[in-house]
Amino acid sequence: MADTALVTGAAGGIGQALCQEFCQSGYYVIGLDLPGTKTPDSCDAVVFADLAMLCRDQDYQSKVLAQVRSHLNSNPLKVLINNAAIQVVKPVEQITPTYWHATLDVNLVAPFLLTQAFLGDLTITQGSIVNIASIHATLTKPEFVCYATSKAALVGLTRSLAVELGDRVRINAITPAAVATPMLLAGFEGKNKAFEELGQMHPIGRIATPQEVAQAALFLASDQASFITGAVLSLDGGIGSRLHDPV
Repeated sequence: MADTALVTGAAGGIGQALCQEFCQSGYYVIGLDLPGTKTPDSCDAVVFADLAMLCRDQDYQSKVLAQVRSHLNSNPLKVLINNAAIQVVKPVEQITPTYWHATLDVNLVAPFLLTQAFLGDLTITQGSIVNIASIHATLTKPEFVCYATSKAALVGLTRSLAVELGDRVRINAITPAAVATPMLLAGFEGKNKAFEELGQMHPIGRIATPQEVAQAALFLASDQASFITGAVLSLDGGIGSRLHDPV
């Protein structure tokens, strides 16, 4: 029987790559994303759910978890990939409590609640959790206060859970820099020079592909990474090592 992976944010650029990569590696993939989104064909099963509501409504949470379990077919979950995220880009003066609650619910609280809900499964399977964080956890820029804070907290959650659950489940995070998702590419439409400059800011000379993020997640979830837990894999093309000196 195939191992099962649950991927949140399955309809996004990175989410689609994650589903495809794990499916091609023989996993039974359950994709989870917002109602109305188009999840990739590589998903063996799909659950439509609002993770923010899952954090606030116990009855809703129970229904969503029951839907996921209905697709497990009595096969305990092997891999949980917390990939779904909200990115609020606003100046400090315009950030409301609503933005804070939405960001923290989806980017931080939901990964914890899903970890908690499937901890029994993951313990049985000696499974793995991969949290898709961001370079913004350590290096950020103006107007990313909500997002950067949530991703830094997700990295903290990863390390804390790895310490507490180290003999039961492996838990790691990935912190990608810029990734060529359809959303990012759409933002640079007609701005070829700016897109080229973004790539050149990375010492490797380009930005990451969604597939590279997915391949990193697949490695962390695999037996090849059996002694890796609490790690934060920097997938940044070297930009985190660059000194931005005006001279």
